[in-house]
Amino acid sequence: MKTIRALLVASVLCVALGVSAVEPVNINTADAQTLTTLAGIGEKRAAAIIEYRSKHGPFVAIEDLVKVKGIGIKTVEKNRDNMTVR
Repeated sequence: MKTIRALLVASVLCVALGVSAVEPVNINTADAQTLTTLAGIGEKRAAAIIEYRSKHGPFVAIEDLVKVKGIGIKTVEKNRDNMTVR
């Protein structure tokens, strides 16, 4: 019973603090639908990300995402904890 209560409390805290157990989005392999789960990335920008990486290869760092037309540093910063290049 204590274990269940502890898990319940931890779950409530995670929700209250906005913590998620979701894996970060790999911007080098994600499909358009997955990319649209990122803040500020709609269908058009997701398509631009996919087009960019198919022309230029994989992103080396998350910051390289600003090389995609329509994506600025603010979008990168908003999503930094939710993205990976690995």
